Amino acid sequence: MSAAAENPSAGATATRAASTTTPLFEAPFDEAPFIEERVRARVITDDPLYRAIPVALRFVPDEPLAVRIVFPADLSPEGTDNEWVFPRALLEAGLQAPTGTGDVRVWPCGRVQAVVEFHSPEGVAVVQFDIAALRRFLRRTYAPAPAATR
Repeated sequence: MSAAAENPSAGATATRAASTTTPLFEAPFDEAPFIEERVRARVITDDPLYRAIPVALRFVPDEPLAVRIVFPADLSPEGTDNEWVFPRALLEAGLQAPTGTGDVRVWPCGRVQAVVEFHSPEGVAVVQFDIAALRRFLRRTYAPAPAATR
């Protein structure tokens, strides 16, 4: 299943697809190395108590304009991990000011939080992240790749 969203500034598309969980940093991801950061996020609902969930932030150097956010299988109606792929520029810009149209929208929420809103045919998920974790991940996506050793 996939959903698409336009980012007017990058002209790129956001997609959501089922995926499988893979190991951390520089592990095979379709045979290509990738950067992954595991973070805790909060699903925002009408309930006064929030639900913390583990989320994987991924970057595949072969796709330098995109980032991925992977949600655990227990949040999915299909019972599989759900991966959202959208422009890295959208995530960066959303840490400073509200941005995005369509399926993925990002905005700062105070000084230390950011909200990422995901739209799909099944509904809307509003997820809050620590800005520091998102910035740390984005810095890693710009760092030079370590030399391969074999």
